[in-house]
Amino acid sequence: MLLDGEEWAAKFENFQSEAWRLETLPEYRVPQEEEEIRQFLAGERIDPHAYSNEYTDDLKRVRAEGKSKGRVHIVTRPLSDYLRYEFMYYQPHVWAGEDIRIMDVTDRENPLAGVQDFWMFDKSEVVLMHYAADGTQTSREVHEGDASPFIAYQRIALAESVPFEEYVKGLDV
Repeated sequence: MLLDGEEWAAKFENFQSEAWRLETLPEYRVPQEEEEIRQFLAGERIDPHAYSNEYTDDLKRVRAEGKSKGRVHIVTRPLSDYLRYEFMYYQPHVWAGEDIRIMDVTDRENPLAGVQDFWMFDKSEVVLMHYAADGTQTSREVHEGDASPFIAYQRIALAESVPFEEYVKGLDV
């Protein structure tokens, strides 16, 4: 079953304890971000201490409700322009309550090679994220099978990654 619109948004409203994502791509093409990316590449930066939006507000709500939201992003260096842009927003997201971790596989084998992007809700429901080669999302699909392999992927990702703030110490992003 493909997910879109209200059904997709409901996943983030209705999870009971955890929403978790694996990100594997060096770039995601999101039309709403195009102007911000241009500005970033021109040298503009957000103030992470002052930054707030709907997403950070929702992260605070999730945390206040005793739930968690997290992700692991698999990266290689040098970081793409998109990742450098995305990392700018990761800091205020971390401060708002998201557990963001980075798995850098530049100098080692990727233990999750071939695993596609996904969201997992409450370790029971998985949504596969489908992308074109350029990072444009093509669809979201509810995984109809067993969630166990995705729980294992999450366990590996968490074990093989470091917290975002630790990863970026000393990096010029």
